[in-house]
Amino acid sequence: MTVHFIGAGPGAADLITVRGARTLASCGVCLYAGSLVPRELLAECPPGARLIDTAQLDLDTITAEMVRAHEEGHDVARLHSGDPSVFSAVAEQMRRLDAAGVPYDVVPGVPAFAAAAAALGRELTVPTVGQTVILTRVAQRATPMPEGEDLATLGRSGALLVLHLAAMYVDRVVDELLPHYGADCPAAVVAMASRPDELVLRGTLADIAGQVKAAGVVRTAVIMVGRTLGAEQFRDSHLYSADRERPHGGCGADGAGAGGGGGEGGAQDSVPAPADTP
Repeated sequence: MTVHFIGAGPGAADLITVRGARTLASCGVCLYAGSLVPRELLAECPPGARLIDTAQLDLDTITAEMVRAHEEGHDVARLHSGDPSVFSAVAEQMRRLDAAGVPYDVVPGVPAFAAAAAALGRELTVPTVGQTVILTRVAQRATPMPEGEDLATLGRSGALLVLHLAAMYVDRVVDELLPHYGADCPAAVVAMASRPDELVLRGTLADIAGQVKAAGVVRTAVIMVGRTLGAEQFRDSHLYSADRERPHGGCGADGAGAGGGGGEGGAQDSVPAPADTP
């Protein structure tokens, strides 16, 4: 039997992937964080499935539930909000399952930053403006940042910063980024991305902290800071240029590739690909 770490998506129940929903429907036991995962998703579980809300459980108790289900012959759905690869605490669960000899796999999900970008109606990588996105957080008492990953250091890159788990520290975020981005740099905060109560705040580093505090946003929010958020005057990417040599037929013929649409598969590559290159 297998533990399936399933990305539940950013909040809206219909943003779980098809594979995620099918996997969930096949599992006799489901562990989920009730404070983050929409309860509507639990309707995908098979009748009679054992549902365990992990919001108040510690790591050892959660692991014990998964091991117990495995020993009883059940596949396990371990639902995590967003995508399991980012800020999910999946790594320590995997480590314990490895020690217990319990097999597992991962079903990716729609991450919160992608839902936030959709709410803003923005592409995060724009030709000649910004091609780098940094996913990070701020240091907290229980979780310090590794050396070289503080905001002041990351801010020197000028890249688009996406901060999770940072809304209640927005003043600190602004103070540390102002010297590198400037007060006029576009900034945005999306709270409850993709949910019915989604809230979108747009501004600059000069005023975004005030907006966040006025709206009472303290959690379940993504902060974005970077010039691509306000970019309008930029050259078109090379992907659909009339001058670009195009291969004929086949998967990825438009240059998008498997990376996820235009951006990750080479949409903004400035050198024409040879005809036999996907």
